[in-house]
Amino acid sequence: MSNTCPPAPTNKKEYITDLGKILVEDYGKKPFYKPEEVEEANKKTKWYSNLDFGCWGMSTYSSHEDFDKYHEQIGETCDYGAMKTEMLSGAVSADNLSWFDFASADLPTIDIDASWLDFGDAFGTIFDGIGEVVSGILEGL
Repeated sequence: MSNTCPPAPTNKKEYITDLGKILVEDYGKKPFYKPEEVEEANKKTKWYSNLDFGCWGMSTYSSHEDFDKYHEQIGETCDYGAMKTEMLSGAVSADNLSWFDFASADLPTIDIDASWLDFGDAFGTIFDGIGEVVSGILEGL
C-alpha cells in the first residue's frame, strides 16, 4: 500500500458536490462525516475507479482529528490542511465562481451544512470562524 494519497480529482467542484449529495442522502446533514462514511459514499460516486479520491473527500468533509486518526491507522501520510486548501480552492476557481456562487449553484437543493468549510485548517487562523459565517448564509438561502 502507498504511504501517500493519489492525485486530486481534476474537477474538484463536481467531485465535492457529488460526494456531498451522497453523504447527505446516506447519513443525513452533519457538520462532519466520519472517514469511513466518506469512504463508503466515495464508492458510490462516478469518480470511484482505479484512483480512489476518498482521501480527498475526507479532507473536505471530515474533521481534522478524524482525518489524521484514520490516516495514522492505515499508514498513509496526508496533509489535511494542504489537501483541504487544494480541494476548496479548486472548487472555487472552477469557472471563476465565488464561494457564494459555488454554494448557491448546487448545494441548497440538498440542504447541506457548510460547517465543513473549516477555513482555519485550510487557510490559517486568519479565517477562523468564517465557516460558521458561510454556514449561516447558506442556511438562509
